Amino acid sequence: MVALLIDAIDETGQLTEENLGMIEKLLTHAAEVEEIDEEAEVSLIFVSNPKIQEINKEYRGKDQVTDVISFALEESLEGEVMIQGTQLPRVLGDIIISLDRTEEQAREYGHSFKRELGFLAVHGFLHLLGYDHMNKEDEELMFNKQNEILAGFGLER
Repeated sequence: MVALLIDAIDETGQLTEENLGMIEKLLTHAAEVEEIDEEAEVSLIFVSNPKIQEINKEYRGKDQVTDVISFALEESLEGEVMIQGTQLPRVLGDIIISLDRTEEQAREYGHSFKRELGFLAVHGFLHLLGYDHMNKEDEELMFNKQNEILAGFGLER
């Protein structure tokens, strides 16, 4: 059984409990698909377009709005951390999603806000696990995995 701990913060106050619950179930499903069998932790932060643009500029050097940014915390870690004989959860990192951009893209692509939100959450989650789309081969692998997870959860286009 996957134990994915999700710390969600909605800085916009716009996210419904229903959408938040869906995201938590979806990311737990994604963790199961990815066979994460130890306790793991993810932070989800929902922001506005101006806030994600500020973050994108500061951390990625790109002064523009984006939809999702992931900050993986495991990239250079190896092994497990033990404190006083207790294993800590595996901290995967932070996923920051612009709810403004989520709404815009849902309209652009002609599907629901819920589907776009799910797509962005899974996309960010896969980045935390080391997936990327810097070249054609990696992009195909990542996008196939996203589609598999979304379809298995019932969030297809």
